[in-house]
Parts: sequence; C-alpha cells; structure tokens
Amino acid sequence: MKLLIIEDELSLLKSITDFFQKELFICETATTYNEGLEKINLYDYDCIILDINLPGGSGLKLLENLRNKKKQEGVVIISAKNSVDDKIAGLELGADDYLTKPFHLSELNARVKALLRRKYSEGTNQIKCDDLLIDLSSKSVSFKNIPLHLTKNEYQLLIFMAANKQRVISKQAIAEHLLGDQADNVDSYHSVYAHIKNIKKKLKDVDCPDCIKAVYGLGYKFEM
Repeated sequence: MKLLIIEDELSLLKSITDFFQKELFICETATTYNEGLEKINLYDYDCIILDINLPGGSGLKLLENLRNKKKQEGVVIISAKNSVDDKIAGLELGADDYLTKPFHLSELNARVKALLRRKYSEGTNQIKCDDLLIDLSSKSVSFKNIPLHLTKNEYQLLIFMAANKQRVISKQAIAEHLLGDQADNVDSYHSVYAHIKNIKKKLKDVDCPDCIKAVYGLGYKFEM
C-alpha cells in the first residue's frame, strides 16, 4: 500500500514515515502546501495522512482540491487543533478520519488500516481472489493455503494489481506506485517487467492460474 504523508513538523514526519515503512508501506512525503498539491495532482495513493496547518496554505484546501478532482484516496487528517468546527469541515470535505495531536503511532496505524480494509477488502484484513489470499495483517500471500514468498516490492505490486482487479494498469502507473516521483527518472520499465515476471513465476510454482495479463501497448490487468 502507498501512503502520502503531508506534515511540516520534520521530527513527526520522520517518525510516521519510519513507522509505516516498517509496516511495509511505500511512503512519500511533502512538507508544504505546494509540494503536497503537486504530488496529489501528479500521483495516486491508497491513503493520505494530512496535516491542516501547512506552510503556504491549508490542508483542508488540499482535501477540497483532491475531492474536486474526483480522486478516491482515503484521507486521515492529523491536526493540533482539537476543534469541532475543523473536524466537521474536514469530514464534510471528504476526509475519512480525524486524529488530534499528540497521538500514538499505533492508533494512527490502526485508523489507516481500518480505512484500507473498508476501501479494498470489504472490512476484513484480507483481499481474496478465488483461492488466492492476501492477508494484510500478516503481510502474507497464499494460494490454496500454499504460501508464496514475495519480496516487499512484489507484495506491494500484487496488492496494487488485486485491488484494481479487471482494470488495465499502465506500466507508468506501476512504476509510480513502486518508485513514487523517482519514476520520472527511470529510462525504462525493466524493474516493472522484472517484478511482473517474478510474481507470475511464483504464482505458477504453486499452480495458481495466470492472473496477470499483459494488455498490448497499455499495461497489465489482474484477472481471476
């Protein structure tokens, strides 16, 4: 899963990023309104952790921009303001949750994961496609109870594909999901091809049907 953390307090930003990276999330960061706006406009995320008070503008304006563009990222607002008006404004603009600082990272983690469960796995900790099971709590993948041993990037890519079942995903979107804004500096899609090839081989090794299909000239589609 891919997070964007928009927070100008650098020590808190580092703590949140380090915590979620240990939870195997792909994390990108922004510290100002303009930097957050650029990333929201250019890239897609599974969840955005959003501070309200930012240099250059309000996080609520970023949220309004996000929803006006009909983007579907889950949003958890984190704010030093324990104001009912701010909470109501954030939720009415389309935030999914609101957490007042200071907070425990374990609580933020629980709220982000609850949001992602609602978004991708019908309120459970699992994404299930026939006999292929992705367990988000144990960060494991199995087919007919046979475990698949995936790397961190392979695991993240398989979640991305399964969560977008039946949709064509471009090679650029895959590169951006795995590499973030560094994907713009990649001259080729060799890493994308390599990850797809490795996942397909590991699925084949446990007799799982070929569920990642190449769509000529466009990208890949997960079908099962």
